[in-house]
This record gives sequence, structure tokens and C-alpha cells, in this order.
Amino acid sequence: MLFLAKAALGMAVALALSAAYVFHEGVIKVDVDEFKGDGSHIHLWVPATAVNLGLEVVPHRNLERAARQVQPFLPALRELAKELKKYPNAQLVDVKDQNEHVQIALVDGKIQIDVVDPQEIIHVRVPVATLEDVADRLESNASTI
Repeated sequence: MLFLAKAALGMAVALALSAAYVFHEGVIKVDVDEFKGDGSHIHLWVPATAVNLGLEVVPHRNLERAARQVQPFLPALRELAKELKKYPNAQLVDVKDQNEHVQIALVDGKIQIDVVDPQEIIHVRVPVATLEDVADRLESNASTI
């Protein structure tokens, strides 16, 4: 009986450490609600670590092609990610008209994009650190070109 308790405790600790590692970079959140007749309702939460893992399994030639296409913008993306870390909470864009509202802000170290119009509501949150990770990965592939 004592052996089963120790095994269960070991599995619980391993699960807790695995969850802590997976979610240590934060969560990417995408919510889309369409109000058309047969509109979609998508609510997706993905650990930001999944982006890094996804970049590991992308074929090298595809990553090189993407790096080549964005290479002129990589220094700006890198600098943007570095500067955004200095402002964990800031309003970047807020545009309203009669029917639509678009807002881009930094909230608790995440880029938050909100779009509200009569047809749909879209909310996207991405940790700033994820932008930096993607820029690093693309830059390392751009340097091999």
C-alpha cells in the first residue's frame, strides 16, 4: 500500500512539473464569435511553449524560406519585442467608428487585440516573449542563408 502511495505521489509531482514547464511562457488565447446565421464560435487556449515546439518540427527549408521573406523586418521585430517588455500595460491603438471598435493593447505583458463589429467579435492574446522567441528562431535561420 505504501508503494502505491509513493508511486501516486511521484506521478502527481511529475504531472505538476510538466504542467509548470508547458505553461511557464504563458498562454496564447484566441476567441472568435461570429453572429451570422451559421457563425462559428472558436475559443482556443494554447500554451505559448507550443509555438517553440512547432518551430522545431517545421521543415528546415520552410523555415529558411520564411526567414528569408521576413529578414528585412527581423531587427525591427526584435527591437519591438524588447521595447514592449518595458511597458507591461499600455494602450497602443484604439479606433472606433459607428459599428466597429479595434483595440490593441499590452495587458500584463501580453499583446491583446480586440475587434468588435456587428458581424463578429475577435479577441487574441499573445505573450510578448513569444514574439521574441519567434524573432530569435527566424533570425537564427536567416543567418544560415
